[in-house]
Amino acid sequence: MPASPSTARAINDRLALGLLQQEGPLTAGQLKKLTGLSRPTVADLVERLTDSGLVTVVGEAGETRRGPNAKLYGIVADRAHLAALDVRTEGVAVLVSDLVGEVLAEAALPIAGENGTGPAVEQAVALVERVLKEAGADRLHTVGIGAPGLIDPASGDLRDSSGLPEWHRQLVAALQERLPSARVRVENETNLAALAEQREGAARDHDTFVLLWLGHGTGAAVVLDGTLRRGASGGTGEIGFLPVPGTTALPKATDCDGGFHSLAGGAAIARLAEEHGVRGDTPGPEPRAAGLVREAVRVVREARAGGTAVSGGTAATSVTAAAGASSVTRGTAEPCATATGPAETAIPGTTATASAADRFLDALADRLAVGVASVAAVLDPGCVVLGGEIGLAGGEDLAARVAARVRRMSPLPTEVRPGLLGGAAVLRGALLTARDRAQDEVFAPPER
Repeated sequence: MPASPSTARAINDRLALGLLQQEGPLTAGQLKKLTGLSRPTVADLVERLTDSGLVTVVGEAGETRRGPNAKLYGIVADRAHLAALDVRTEGVAVLVSDLVGEVLAEAALPIAGENGTGPAVEQAVALVERVLKEAGADRLHTVGIGAPGLIDPASGDLRDSSGLPEWHRQLVAALQERLPSARVRVENETNLAALAEQREGAARDHDTFVLLWLGHGTGAAVVLDGTLRRGASGGTGEIGFLPVPGTTALPKATDCDGGFHSLAGGAAIARLAEEHGVRGDTPGPEPRAAGLVREAVRVVREARAGGTAVSGGTAATSVTAAAGASSVTRGTAEPCATATGPAETAIPGTTATASAADRFLDALADRLAVGVASVAAVLDPGCVVLGGEIGLAGGEDLAARVAARVRRMSPLPTEVRPGLLGGAAVLRGALLTARDRAQDEVFAPPER
C-alpha cells in the first residue's frame, strides 16, 4: 500500500533533516542529489521546513557562475539546547550544546562525596546551571547522563548499587526538579562510550562489537547487529564481576573484588606497573593507571625507535600465573632487576627502563586477554575495542599484545582495537543520545 501524501512528506522531511545534520548546510540542488527527490519536491520540503522554523538560510554556496549563488540551508541550531553529563565516583563533567551538537560551554568539577549527599548533589546541579548560563541558553530541552552502575530497563532509573555514591541517584531527581521542562535521561557510562566509539570512533565499521571499558573501573558494552544489548536486568557487560583465574577470591554479589576488576581495574593496573618498575606521578584528570600505561608505551617506542632491543613480548606466557602473580611466568628466566645492558638503559626523563616497561605491558596484556577471550568465547563479536582512558593510553601497542594472546587462547578470530575517544567517550555518548532524542521530538511532524 503506497504511503499517504502526508506520510510521504514526513518521510522526506526527516530524510532532508538527517542529511542537514550529517553533512551540514546544503543547497536545494545538493539535497536533490542526495535524496534522489525531484526538484519540485525538494523545493516544497525546503519551504515547509523553513516555515516550520526548523531550517533557515545560513549563507550562499561558493559557486562561481553568473547570477546569484545558491542559498545554503541549515538546521536552526538554537531551536533547542542540550546538556550532557559524565558522572564519576570522584566528580562530574558537563557540556551544553545546540540542537546540532555544537558544544557551547563545558566544565568539570571534582566532588567529594564524604561531604554528604545533599552538598554533592547541589554542587553538581549548580555546575549544570553555570554551564547553561555560560552557553547563553535559558533552558534545556534534553539532558543526557552517563553514570556507572545498572540502569533499570523498565523504568530507566539508576539502580541502587553498592560501592557507588548515593548522590548519583539523587542527582537525576534533583535535575528534574530544578529543570522541570527538560527531559532527563540516564544511561550506563560504558554503553554511552560504546555508542560514541560506534558513531565517531574505533568501531565505525562494525555493527557487532564489544567495548571493554578500562578506566578507574572496568565494564563492557555489547553491540550486536547495530543494537546495544542491556540484558534482562540492565546488567549486560558487568565484566568486573567475571570470575577469572589468578585472583585470590571469588567476587560477591555486592563486591567485584575477586573478579576481573581485581586484575584490570585502575588500582590493580597501577600496582602492576609499580611492581615492574614503572612509577611516577601522572598529573591531570585521567586515572593514574592510564598515565603509567602511556609512560610505558612511550618508553618502549622510543627504545625501539633508537634501535634498542627490549625484552619480553614474544615468549609464551602462562596466563593463569601472569594474571595473579606480580611477576610474569615465561619460558625463560625473568630478567634480574639489577641486570645491565642496552635494554636496561633508562630513557632520559622517564621513570622506567625500556625492558621494565615492556614487561609491564606484557603482564597487562596477559590480564586483559583473559577478559577478551572470555567475551569472545561467549559472544563471538569479532571485534573488541579497548576503551576508556587506559585503552587510549595503551593504543595500538597494547591492543596488539592483547590480540596476540587471544589468538593463542581462542579459536574464534577476534580483532582487538584501541579506542579512539578515551574517557571523553562517555560525555560524547551522552551528548549523542540527548541529541538523538531531542531531534526525534523537535523534528517530528506536527499533528493534524
